[in-house]
Amino acid sequence: MDYVPRVFAALTQARDSVRSVSAGYQGQLRIALSEGISQARLTALLSRCREEEPDTEIRLYEVQLSQQIRGLESDLYDAGLSQSSEVGETLLSIPAWNDPMVVAVPRRHPLLAHKTLPLDEVLRYPLVLFESGACEGCSRQVSRVLRATDREPIVAELVVSQDLMVTLVAAGYGLGISTEAQVSTSCHPEIVMRPLAGCTPVLTTYLIRRIGEPSAALQRFVERALVPAPGRAADEALDTSPGS
Repeated sequence: MDYVPRVFAALTQARDSVRSVSAGYQGQLRIALSEGISQARLTALLSRCREEEPDTEIRLYEVQLSQQIRGLESDLYDAGLSQSSEVGETLLSIPAWNDPMVVAVPRRHPLLAHKTLPLDEVLRYPLVLFESGACEGCSRQVSRVLRATDREPIVAELVVSQDLMVTLVAAGYGLGISTEAQVSTSCHPEIVMRPLAGCTPVLTTYLIRRIGEPSAALQRFVERALVPAPGRAADEALDTSPGS
């Protein structure tokens, strides 16, 4: 019965296509999102698409990675954005953008004596990490960073959302590892961001599509997605919460 959800999805998309034509759109792109895509980057991408190609409707679908892959393979979606590059042999994953990883630290934590945090020091404390089943690509990339040292992580909690991670870190359950963009969006007054010492690791977001020649509209979407975001000033502080 695994085909039943795909049938309903196809029917829903057919109905949406009819509505798009009725609304005056000349075309439609179906974009699947899995895991925690940077709000700032996604907002900039969608805004540019609306400005440069207003006749093409972009419909977004929030799905788990496994559903995203199946939907792309079966032509339910035209492209996807994910933090996993392991998408099988029939799909192409292209690095779209990188977000610097940071440590989310509760205010008044002893680690805040450091402006940058050695990984060995971070791993002395409990961590609030993303659950691998729900955030597969993100979890895999963070795990690679944590394996750079021999110290075994102390996992306080596993979460499936950025909001819960921020909540638990602010409540003192542990430290969180996420991206500068995501933690900044949360704007929690009880959290301070600190970069890891040494070479700053990044979390990569990938654009995924079927192998082969894309449509002209999809090619233009891909090109917009791969445009680098405006750079931050080198001396801009990562510690952006009030009173730091």
